[in-house]
Amino acid sequence: MFDSQMEAKYYNALKLLQAAGEVTKIELQPKFELLPTFKKNGVTHRAITYIADFKVTYADGKIEIVDVKGIETQVFKIKQKLFEYKYPKLSLKVVKDV
Repeated sequence: MFDSQMEAKYYNALKLLQAAGEVTKIELQPKFELLPTFKKNGVTHRAITYIADFKVTYADGKIEIVDVKGIETQVFKIKQKLFEYKYPKLSLKVVKDV
C-alpha cells in the first residue's frame, strides 16, 4: 500500500527497471536518523528521523534515496537539509511528477 497514486506509479516504474536489470534492490520506507536522542537539563529530547519512500540500488552500485512529493512542506525542507548534511554520500531525489 502506498500513500499516493504517484508513489505507486513510481514503484511500478522501479519494478520495470528491476526486471530490466538496471535496478538490483528496492527498499520501501527506509528510515534515517537525522539527530539522535539527547538529554539536556534533565529533559530527554526524542530523535529526529526521516522516512523516505524508497532506497534504490542500481546495477552499477549507485544508491539513491527517493521521496515522491505532491508538495514540499516546510518540515520536509528542514529534514532534507539535515539529511543532506548527515548523509553526504547519499543522493536524495525528490520526485514531483511521475
